Amino acid sequence: MKTLRPSGDESGDRPLRLLFVCHTLPPLGRPLVNVGGMQRVAGELAEALARRPDLSVRTAALRSSWRWTWLRTPFFLLRAGSLALSLAGKGQVDAVLYSSLLSAALLWPLLGRLRRRGVTCAAVAHGQDVLHPWPVYQQPVRQALRRLAAVAAVSRATGDACLERGLAADRLRVIPNGVDAGRFPSQAGLGAARVAARIGREPTLPPDGFLICSVGRHVRRKGFLWFVERVMPLLPASVHFWLAGEGPDTQAISSAIARRDLTGRVRLLGRLPEPELVRLYCSADLFVMPNVQVAGTMEGFGIVLLEAGICGLPAVAARLEGIQDVVADGRNGILIPSGDAGAFAGAICRGLRDRAWLASLSDQAIEAAHRLSWDRVTAQYAELMHGLDGVWTPLTSGRSVARDETLRPLPHG
Repeated sequence: MKTLRPSGDESGDRPLRLLFVCHTLPPLGRPLVNVGGMQRVAGELAEALARRPDLSVRTAALRSSWRWTWLRTPFFLLRAGSLALSLAGKGQVDAVLYSSLLSAALLWPLLGRLRRRGVTCAAVAHGQDVLHPWPVYQQPVRQALRRLAAVAAVSRATGDACLERGLAADRLRVIPNGVDAGRFPSQAGLGAARVAARIGREPTLPPDGFLICSVGRHVRRKGFLWFVERVMPLLPASVHFWLAGEGPDTQAISSAIARRDLTGRVRLLGRLPEPELVRLYCSADLFVMPNVQVAGTMEGFGIVLLEAGICGLPAVAARLEGIQDVVADGRNGILIPSGDAGAFAGAICRGLRDRAWLASLSDQAIEAAHRLSWDRVTAQYAELMHGLDGVWTPLTSGRSVARDETLRPLPHG
């Protein structure tokens, strides 16, 4: 096992001393006040890294509600930066991993100072933390991408966005998000859990109802409003759509439900606590992810696809951005051209009438999700961080490499 030592340390092998910096966690015991894919990933990644014997992890985390996060983040990052410099000065840290590119971008002047003290820095890039179109933000992003020793992009689409903003290709590694299998029923018990989830549940579902569901923030790029307006009217009356989450589009979605006379078939569930979220996944027959293209935004990965998949839900999803790294078309789900209402309706109707086909997709969705357990994913993070031992290249555009040298497909089989 390769290990890192601070400059001048000739002692025996020891774990790499890693500072993990995260500004997106919800307050302890109150997960619903700051819930989302990045928050889930950051918390589970921190826990999984801490379980590795080759890493000694110290976490600097801001726990805050969504409402106050943006106000508190600058003050937190100042404290986190001061901590990193203090640990570096004492020779007590080997590397820093930022849970999002936003954290690294806002602290970009610090990256060079840490490098000069023998500390290497890397960041996770999700998608929106790369793309935010504000000019005052894009400049720090480019500065950070020039100074980071490595960037772990959660998908090839996110990696592309980093390369477009100046990241050297040899500093890019695509590492998918993981899923905590312990949050969900085991593979052996999943069948019984899915049967139990439909019995006596509220809201109720007709005995012959075919349930499709979605989970996510109600914003335009998620495509929920488009799906209610354009796809649901094309589907048979036995198809019901339940949507968890909230956001700026919630009222517009509610109005579209009434306008399209879908009140009995489309339900807005709001934010769901963990047990109810798992029950929703286990109740449904298909997961839908109907994202649409919106300038200045992207779907970097789609962690809900893994959560649904591990509960046996294959996805009918837009062939868009990072979604394509999670859904293998025809295996653990179906990819549909974004904005093609007829194709979305056709795929859902096939699942309704061909249950053997749907069961095959379900089995493969479970297998694909389990292959992205956090233990497997964090092994890639550990390999990345250990591989940065003393390796720094000039702050230039880097060498030119073939695309498949760094942007490797995710393991679907």
